[in-house]
Amino acid sequence: MAVSDGVVKKVILSYTYVAIWIFLSFTVIVFNKYILDRKMYNWPYPISLTMIHMAFCSSLAYLLVRVFKLVEPVSMSRELYLKSVVPIGALYSLSLWFSNSAYIYLSVSFIQMLKALMPVAVYSIGVLFKKESFKSETMANMLSISVGVAIAAYGEAKFDAWGVTLQLLAVAFEATRLVLIQILLNSKGISLNPITSLYYIAPCCLVFLSIPWFIVEYPSLRDNSSFHLDFTIFGTNSFCAFALNLAVFLLVGKTSALTMNVAGVVKDWLLIAFSWSVIKDTVTPVNLIGYGLAFLGVAYYNHSKLQALKASEAQKKVQQADEEAGRLLEERERGNNRKEERESDLK
Repeated sequence: MAVSDGVVKKVILSYTYVAIWIFLSFTVIVFNKYILDRKMYNWPYPISLTMIHMAFCSSLAYLLVRVFKLVEPVSMSRELYLKSVVPIGALYSLSLWFSNSAYIYLSVSFIQMLKALMPVAVYSIGVLFKKESFKSETMANMLSISVGVAIAAYGEAKFDAWGVTLQLLAVAFEATRLVLIQILLNSKGISLNPITSLYYIAPCCLVFLSIPWFIVEYPSLRDNSSFHLDFTIFGTNSFCAFALNLAVFLLVGKTSALTMNVAGVVKDWLLIAFSWSVIKDTVTPVNLIGYGLAFLGVAYYNHSKLQALKASEAQKKVQQADEEAGRLLEERERGNNRKEERESDLK
């Protein structure tokens, strides 16, 4: 059976979005590592770097939403902003601060391995906040991912306890943020895409990050007279960070969140290969065995989620069909009743 041109075009477009997202995600991670690592660009100020990203992204998001009106803003009251967006912004600022800080202490490959714990954290916090129901099968799957990451950590050649702590905190804060988005925004019928997210959340992050920045990094930057902001390096880095958000917007909008999860797995393996071959990070066989186990756990989790989603969609269709059949039956009965009434009137 011949495949239509429209389908081929759609598939090519989907793969193009996936390739763009992988490339930009890959670029931002390696770029951040390059800037923050003491053996590379040697600019170990993760809060400052995150604040530069947030200032740049919120400015461009403002232009897209308010000036060029390319993206529709969400109707949001001040009360909703303070109660919902501000807590999410606080968690996002902590997640970005700690994840960028981890690049100073850990290799790119090992950070990707630790990030495999994200489904475990999201599920556990979801159960805690009663957004997910506890299932022993899912918990066993989460345990297998955790064991895999623990094996990968055991096999890490340049293990740094402080770096691991920072990355695990970043995962915990990011997972809490994702669950809170469901509770505080999605449950109220508010859906933010990556551009409107930046428009509302990035300025909030900037304010939160300014507090630790003033205490932790500002004194060091003030005393370091040799410091100057390289606009080429930081401008390109910030633009890549914004372009990544734009790519997420396109990828999820034109494909699905599951496609992004699968693309994320491909990106992680590419980063591990790049970290080992180009940056010359040490990747041990125990690392790979542990990450392989975690990877299988994450793949199974994504598969289970997809099956549950399909079952839910099928159930909705059955319900809609039943409702439609019920409505038609009611209309037929009404018609028959009217007919009987008319006949009795004629008699």
